[in-house]
Amino acid sequence: MLGRSIPDVVLKTRVRDDSIEGPNPFRWQDVRTADLFAGKRSVIFSLPGAFTPTCSTEQCPAFERASQEIRDAGADDVYCISVNDAFVMYQWARHLGIKSVKMLPDGSGDFTRRMGMLVKKDHLGFGNRSWRYAMVVDDNRIVAWFEEPGLNDAGEDDDPYGETRPEPVLEWLMANPRP
Repeated sequence: MLGRSIPDVVLKTRVRDDSIEGPNPFRWQDVRTADLFAGKRSVIFSLPGAFTPTCSTEQCPAFERASQEIRDAGADDVYCISVNDAFVMYQWARHLGIKSVKMLPDGSGDFTRRMGMLVKKDHLGFGNRSWRYAMVVDDNRIVAWFEEPGLNDAGEDDDPYGETRPEPVLEWLMANPRP
């Protein structure tokens, strides 16, 4: 993965629009990943799904807690991307109290598939989801890669979570300041 450009795909997001009245003041906005990550250093982590146990109790909250340290170490932004739609990602962020991590919906799984990280989680009734990984991206190019071992489609794992914790990412950032 190192040295590769991230996939240029369109993510279907929802953004607040105060000109819209009523209880749901949001509009659709297409976001190109190539535009989103251009010209900056981003930390991006991916996980199997919103509202799932390890994702909700460990990984996403840990990155939220570490987000300021990650920014202090040179990242412009911290993103969570998951094969979930914009509505689910929004409600999950609200449920977890996420304020600093930016949530990205990969509803169709196009980004995840093109990253080579789309796996079948049919054994859990999830369908296609992301394998757990994290990366540092400089101007659309992957400069650091963290992946949980055992990538598979058969559920032959215990939902590993270790390599993709924020601590290894933060260590890498501190050892590799921006050029």
